[in-house]
Amino acid sequence: MDIELSQCFIAVDDHDAALVFYRDVLGLEMRNDVGFEGMRWVTVGSPSQPGVEIVLEPPVCDPNASPTDRRAMAELLAKGLLRGVIFRTDDCDAVFERVSGAGGEVLQEPMDQPYGVRDCAFRDPSGNMLRFTQPRGQ
Repeated sequence: MDIELSQCFIAVDDHDAALVFYRDVLGLEMRNDVGFEGMRWVTVGSPSQPGVEIVLEPPVCDPNASPTDRRAMAELLAKGLLRGVIFRTDDCDAVFERVSGAGGEVLQEPMDQPYGVRDCAFRDPSGNMLRFTQPRGQ
């Protein structure tokens, strides 16, 4: 029995700004951009991983969420306290140059880590932390 990752979710407060970052800066493909019942389903993914999609969604998608919960999640997102994503790359330094050159908010410049990777970190336009790791030896 095989189990594979199909979708993961990143909270965003502006789909259009998120698309510019994930599609135009990172080079991910836009897979879906569909409106449905007042909501927007937007997915992106790496061309090298056609079976895996990242869903760019509002911090709270549940239409029954209370205004208090919506505010709380928006505040957590704005502070960068929601979970981010770790991407693997074969050239951490090139990713750093590309994202920082496009104005990405740098959290960590490329550095060798004691656990076997070279990595760097940024915030996306919504405040999520994104790490880009390159296994050493590549």
